Amino acid sequence: MRTTVLRLARTIGFHSVALLVTLVFLAPLIWVVSTSLRQPGMPPPRTIEWWPYPPVWGNYRQIFELIPLGRYLGNSLLIATLAVPLTLLVASWAGFAMAQLPARVRYLLLTFAVLIRMVPITALWLPRFVVFTQLNLIDTYWALLAPIWMGSSPFFVLLFYWSFRRMPAALVDSARMDGLGAFGIWGRIALPHARPALVAVSVLGFAQYWNDFINPLLYLKTDDRYTLAVGLQILQQLDPTNWPLLMAGVVVMIAPILVLFIAIQRAFWVNLSSDRDQQAAPLGSNTFGRMS
Repeated sequence: MRTTVLRLARTIGFHSVALLVTLVFLAPLIWVVSTSLRQPGMPPPRTIEWWPYPPVWGNYRQIFELIPLGRYLGNSLLIATLAVPLTLLVASWAGFAMAQLPARVRYLLLTFAVLIRMVPITALWLPRFVVFTQLNLIDTYWALLAPIWMGSSPFFVLLFYWSFRRMPAALVDSARMDGLGAFGIWGRIALPHARPALVAVSVLGFAQYWNDFINPLLYLKTDDRYTLAVGLQILQQLDPTNWPLLMAGVVVMIAPILVLFIAIQRAFWVNLSSDRDQQAAPLGSNTFGRMS
């Protein structure tokens, strides 16, 4: 009886703390949605307002009338839709190749990747602008998609590398004995073992290209090619004190990321649990399963 009571108290305490933490993170989102439904031109409330009365749903229609937000939204979706699959392809290739290299070369590449992560992004703006100008990529989406060919981020490559390093060496050796080449092992053996990394890089890559503001501002010159992030800046310049309209634009900006996260979070945890179960199994003399 005492054990049951302690278990119940522990469960209630855990869920209470989890609910409190969730509310802390949800509070800014609730404030944004609530502010977006206030009367246009009204300042933000001085106290917490969970729901305005009456809610003005027309704010969302109005922001699409003030600027071509639909076109900007389509441009951002196009870039993110192209960027995410290519990022998964290139980053997984690079991570798999690194995992197959000898230890010394592997350590050098890991050090190089960490050093690249330490370079401030501001230091790359001018060199990239000069290179893209010489290649006639200014005012094209190719300038925004160029980082894909480096895996978009060293962090994405490292995520795949760490996932592939946990694969049992016996699987790779068996695949080679069966005649599979590098691409066959990558596609049939490595990727199924890296499903948590695939999900994580998909979400992070989508967020990176969806929220990108500096690169479209630097490299795009035509209004019709602007992305949603630049469109929100234009909306802010039109009426910088109209908080309900600005917050409506913010809701439109963050909604796709929230939908994507909610849609795949279950798949992420299921794949992560499966990956942990596989790693709990004995690996014997598996040198591939050790992380470096």
